[in-house]
Amino acid sequence: MHRPLPMRAALAATLILSATLLAACGARPDRSTTASIPDDYRTRHPIVLSETAQTMDIPVATGDRALTMAMRDNIRGFAADHAAKSRSAVQIMLPRGSANAATANYLRKDIRTTLTVAGIKRDQLIETSYDASGYGANAPIRLAFFAITAQAGPCGEWPEDLVVNTMENKNYQNFGCASQANLAAQIANPMDLVQPRGMTEIDAARRSTVIDDYRDIGQPPL
Repeated sequence: MHRPLPMRAALAATLILSATLLAACGARPDRSTTASIPDDYRTRHPIVLSETAQTMDIPVATGDRALTMAMRDNIRGFAADHAAKSRSAVQIMLPRGSANAATANYLRKDIRTTLTVAGIKRDQLIETSYDASGYGANAPIRLAFFAITAQAGPCGEWPEDLVVNTMENKNYQNFGCASQANLAAQIANPMDLVQPRGMTEIDAARRSTVIDDYRDIGQPPL
C-alpha cells in the first residue's frame, strides 16, 4: 500500500515539473535552423535592390528604309516596360563606324516617333552613339534606361567538393541561389520588398455580397 506524499514533497514535485516544462519551451530551436544545418540560403543569397540597365537591341540591315511591324511591336513593349519600372530618360544608342551606321541614323526618326506614340515624352529621349567599328554590318541600335530591380547574386559557384565536405551536413554554396534568382525575377514591383502598398478603398457592394453568401451557408435547407 502506497502512502500519500507529504504536502511539502508534493509541492516540490510540482515545482520541478513546472520548471522542466518551462525549460523545454525555452529551448525551442530557431526556425531558421533545420536540424543540424545552421546556415540559411536566404542569408547567403539575399535578394537586393539595385539600379540596373534595361536594354533592347534593334537589328538593322544595310539598306532598311523603315521599321518592320515586329520591330514596332518590340519598341512599344519596351516603352510599356519603361512606364512600369522607371521615370528615367531613354537612351537611343546609334552605332558609329559600322557599315550600317548610315541606315541606323536614318531609322532613328522612326524609332523616336514610335517611342513617343507609345507614351514616352520627347524630353525623355536622349540620342548617343557608340563605337561599332568591330561589328561590320551587324551593329544594332540599342535602347536603354535605368531602373531599380530586384536581383540575387550570381549562381553557379562551387568552391568546395561536395563529395569530400559532407561531414558537417551544411548547405553547399550554390544551394537556394536559383530559387532566389527566380523569385527576384518574378517580382513586378521591387518596392514591395521594402514597404507594402497602401490599401485601396473598401468595395461596399462586394463586401455586402460576401457577407450575405457567408450567412446563407449557415442557413438550414428549406
